[in-house]
Amino acid sequence: MDPIIQVRDLTKSYIARERRGLFGATARTIHALRGVTLDIQPGELFGLLGPNGAGKTTLIKCLTTLLLPTSGTARINGYDIVQDDAQVRASVGCMLMGERGLYWKLTGRENLAYFAALYFVPRHERAARIQGLIDRLRIADFVDRPVESYSSGQRMKLAFAKSLIHDAPILILDEPTNTLDVQSARDLRAMVRDLHAEGRTIIYTTHVMAEAEELCQRIAIVDRGQVIALGTPDELKASLQQSGVLRFQGVIPETALPQIHALPHITEATLSERDGHQELVVVSPHPRRTLPLLIQTLYAAGAIIEDITPSHVTLEDVFIAHTGRTLAEDTRVK
Repeated sequence: MDPIIQVRDLTKSYIARERRGLFGATARTIHALRGVTLDIQPGELFGLLGPNGAGKTTLIKCLTTLLLPTSGTARINGYDIVQDDAQVRASVGCMLMGERGLYWKLTGRENLAYFAALYFVPRHERAARIQGLIDRLRIADFVDRPVESYSSGQRMKLAFAKSLIHDAPILILDEPTNTLDVQSARDLRAMVRDLHAEGRTIIYTTHVMAEAEELCQRIAIVDRGQVIALGTPDELKASLQQSGVLRFQGVIPETALPQIHALPHITEATLSERDGHQELVVVSPHPRRTLPLLIQTLYAAGAIIEDITPSHVTLEDVFIAHTGRTLAEDTRVK
C-alpha cells in the first residue's frame, strides 16, 4: 500500500532581520526544517513529538500549503503540495495551534457555514453537517455567540469543528489540547481515537509525551528541524532498553551537571523545573552501579536530594538521550 503522505528531504529556511539602532540591521538565516523525510500510511495515527520550536508547526504549514518549502518534495493523498495545492487543501482538515483562521465578528455557526461553503460542501448537506459537529463537540451553549466573546478553549473547540467540516480523509491537529482544561482535553483525545477508528489518517503534533504515547501508532521525534528518531512507542523506548533512568528531585545546582557528565557510564543527564521542584534525569546503562557515585557527586556539589526514583524508559527519556534536553525546553529562535 502506497503512503498517503510522502515527505522527501523537505527543508524550510528564512531570513530573520534584527534592527540595530535607528538605521542599522543584521540578517541571519533560520533553518526551520532540515531535510525531513517520512512516510505515513493510510489510516495511521501518526505523532510528531518535540519541544516548542522543534519545527513541527513549520512542517504542518508546508504540508497544508500555507508555506512553500525551500527545497524537497511532499505528496498528500497523491497530490504535490506545490503543484496541486487546491487538491491538497481539499484532502486535509487542519487545526493549527493558536488558530487565527476564524472570523471573530461572526458566530461559531456562521464560521462553520462559511467554511462549509468554502470547501464546496453541498448546500443541502451543510445544515445537517454543522449541527452534527455542534452536537459531537458539545459546543451548542456558545456556538451562536460571536467568536470574539469565546474563551481560548472555546476557540480551540470551534477550530476543531472547522477542521472536520469538509470530512477530509486526512486530519492534521497541531497541539490541539493547548489551552483546553483537563476534561476538555480528555474529551478531545477520545474524539481523536473515534475519528481514527472510522478510518481517518491523523497527524497529531504535541510536546506532551503522555499524549503521544497514549494516542499514536508511530511517532517521529523532531528537534531543531530534524527527525531524530522514528518508530512505534515501544520501538523508540526499546532503543534505550539497555539503559536505565534515575530521577532526582530536590535543590540541585546547575554546577553539578558538568561533574555528572564527567562520571563513567553516564549516557545523558539533564536538569529542569517540574511541579515546583528541580528534577535531574540521568540515563545510564548501569544505573545501580552508578547511583552511589551520583549521590556522592551531588552532595559534594551542594545538592539537597529530596527523592530518588528509578523509572521505566519513557519517550521523553528517548528525547533526552538524543539531545541532552527535555521536551519542556523551548527551542524557538528568539
